[in-house]
Amino acid sequence: MEDITEDEEEFLNLSLSLAIVADSRANNNNRKRKRNRVSFDPLNHRDHHHEYQGCEGKIFRLLQMREQMLKLDNNHQRNKEAVLHQHEDGKGLHLIHLLLITATAIDDNSVDLALDNLTELYQSVCLTGDSVQRVVAYFADGLAARLLTSKSPFYEMIMKEPTDEEEFLAFTDLYRVSPFFQFAHFTANQAIIEAFEKEEDTNNRSLHVIDFDVSYGFQWPSLIQSLSEKATSGNRISLRITGFGRSIEELQETENRLVSFSKGFRNLVFEFQGLIRSSKLVNLRKKRNETVAVNLVFHLNTLNNVSKIAETLNSVHSLKPSIVILVEQEGSRSPRNFLSRFMESLHYFAAMFDSLDDCLPQESTERLSIEKNHLGKEIKSMMNNDKENGNYPRYEKMETWKGRMENHGFAGIKMSSKSLIQAKLLLKIRTHYCPLQFDGENNNGFKVFERDEGRAISLGWQDRCLLTASAWHCV
Repeated sequence: MEDITEDEEEFLNLSLSLAIVADSRANNNNRKRKRNRVSFDPLNHRDHHHEYQGCEGKIFRLLQMREQMLKLDNNHQRNKEAVLHQHEDGKGLHLIHLLLITATAIDDNSVDLALDNLTELYQSVCLTGDSVQRVVAYFADGLAARLLTSKSPFYEMIMKEPTDEEEFLAFTDLYRVSPFFQFAHFTANQAIIEAFEKEEDTNNRSLHVIDFDVSYGFQWPSLIQSLSEKATSGNRISLRITGFGRSIEELQETENRLVSFSKGFRNLVFEFQGLIRSSKLVNLRKKRNETVAVNLVFHLNTLNNVSKIAETLNSVHSLKPSIVILVEQEGSRSPRNFLSRFMESLHYFAAMFDSLDDCLPQESTERLSIEKNHLGKEIKSMMNNDKENGNYPRYEKMETWKGRMENHGFAGIKMSSKSLIQAKLLLKIRTHYCPLQFDGENNNGFKVFERDEGRAISLGWQDRCLLTASAWHCV
């Protein structure tokens, strides 16, 4: 991030050393934690162990500091002064350091120390400050919530979910201004089109895309438009999308959006079939000889255990698709180890928040919406998704996903030069404030680069890989 670039090596070394120390301490105190870990609820603290006695005052002080931080964000002039002071004192590294020590304290059940550190953090950050302050503020929220039981009204206040409309608008804003989702979707679509073109002599000009997480359907208008450019009024192309979604309402809205868009392309026959995510693949309607493409964009990470991932990949293989597209965030966020999950998440989201400097002005309302209702929500969820349901997103390295795909009967396909050129062009269009550079160059912004001998393309920010796209076929 811009205010700690000169100290980046120190920050990375600090992060690693803290993680090693904390992991060692975690192992040494494992039995102690099993005896002492009690969910803290300030409204009912008398029912808990003595080590939590007297914390009520500190938790209210903490919440008071948080409330002042939120008010500061609404006071424009005071906020400007706070940001200026932050830069003058060079406190970015200090905030990261304090955040890491706080996470270690929580992992060690040092509640008093954690509360003191969180109170100091809330006094030093604001949601409209620089990218360091902003990301630290949301991580502080996630850590504060971790000290509370999920039944506490304070927990509900900190973890308050955005409305469906707020979440949709935040996603839409991020999609529009950042290359993040567009890189994933355009790269996937290019690979799908190339697979379709290879089979044009045998597929009756029919393409069937099976999308395991259709979400809002934002990926598919560009595919519809690209296919229409290949078709003629006398030789139409048939596109059928089978999309798995979280609810009937979401699927209906997605279908309406895509059908409405497709009506503008009369040389294309479009059909959408929506299925709830728990539906079996036997419900799929397939045509003879059609090109089948399976879209696994941001899906496998949502499956909370290895057996579900294996089951999905086995089902995909049984479809014998012409191509399978895999796009996932890069990471190694262990679902079982809180501290390592915290460390990896901090690195990743720090890069995401920093990248928004390249996409939107600091005071942009769209940026605040993205950070609060999309990225901030993800951060707080990542810190607390083991409190009740145990649903852990599995963010892992490309090499791990590659091994899984190969073990389930898939082989990688070399990504075309056209895919790489398209990705670079996208960044040129979407990059605003930072110089855009590519393979092997030291850059301070977005970059794209090939991996695995051209079988994968990654999007990165500075020295951090954000997500990777790859294509596969059945062996």
